[in-house]
Amino acid sequence: MLRLSKKNVLDVNGALINLLRFKGDDYISLTDIANAKAGDSRAADIIKNWVRNRGTLEFIGTWELLHNPDFKVVEFDHFKMQAGLPTFVLSAGQWVEKTGAVGIYVKSGRNGGTFAHKDIALEFCSAISPVFKLYLIREFQRLKTEEQKQMGWNLQRTLAKINYRIHTDAIKENLIPPELPKTRINFVYATEADLLNVALFGTTAREWRESNP
Repeated sequence: MLRLSKKNVLDVNGALINLLRFKGDDYISLTDIANAKAGDSRAADIIKNWVRNRGTLEFIGTWELLHNPDFKVVEFDHFKMQAGLPTFVLSAGQWVEKTGAVGIYVKSGRNGGTFAHKDIALEFCSAISPVFKLYLIREFQRLKTEEQKQMGWNLQRTLAKINYRIHTDAIKENLIPPELPKTRINFVYATEADLLNVALFGTTAREWRESNP
């Protein structure tokens, strides 16, 4: 069963796949994907072998050409010429360091590992397990749907705050007599706000809080 955690960790068929925001986009942990397939002991080697593959180099290099104006094309061409040679070794960190790539990100420390832009991560899944890729796509789409819902809720709350300020200003200018004591002004605000809440939502603020502790 697929489910979404609260900390941008995808549960894909029981495998926990970490995500992070890097340069304003979603990056998925290649380390976690490799762990799900082969276990912790082989994850780093699997990623290295994948990165140094000629097909992979052409894919991630073309991705950089499309998305990264600072990509070092000369270094990219150098790696392509060596791809396939028995002596050619290339890690994700070396790729990033030598070419200035932004599609792959190597994070150290807690919850670290090798992360890749979602386009590249899905290509990695294709090489590791096409079936796992389908489950990952499904769960990632679930995450995006949840985020869109949350953004909509936050926007509604912001608009509600703005409109409430307009409402209270209108009360102050039109409904509160100048001679009214300060101790009674809050009652006017509360009464008018409750009228608005009942008209729009069918309940007062207090009734809503009691029903939704």
